[in-house]
Amino acid sequence: MRYSTDLTDSQWMKIKCFFEEENRGKHLKKHSKRELVNAVLYLNKTGCQWRLLPKDFPPYVTVWSFYRRAVASGLWEQVMDYLVVESRKKAGRKANPSYSLIDSQSAKTTSKADERGIDGGKKGKRP
Repeated sequence: MRYSTDLTDSQWMKIKCFFEEENRGKHLKKHSKRELVNAVLYLNKTGCQWRLLPKDFPPYVTVWSFYRRAVASGLWEQVMDYLVVESRKKAGRKANPSYSLIDSQSAKTTSKADERGIDGGKKGKRP
């Protein structure tokens, strides 16, 4: 069964090389890397629990193990970095941003806030 989160053929061709390098010198696995990536994308998009992964994907323990190893080895981050560069180039921008913005928020407080507040257990104000 196909899901809207599944990679298209062209999308898979862009990142396939990252996962082929991971398998060099190892025997063939029961599940393809594309199936495993599609399962991770499904989990990420839907927010479902690992154990509730639909049965047409590989077993959740296999997907979890694949994802954990990819994150630990830095492979997942390499793929994401590559996709960011590609999307920036496609948009006609430089591969790496020349600057970035950081947004922060601060709230004013007074020193008297420590002296008085609400006691959550009693639902009343503390003196």
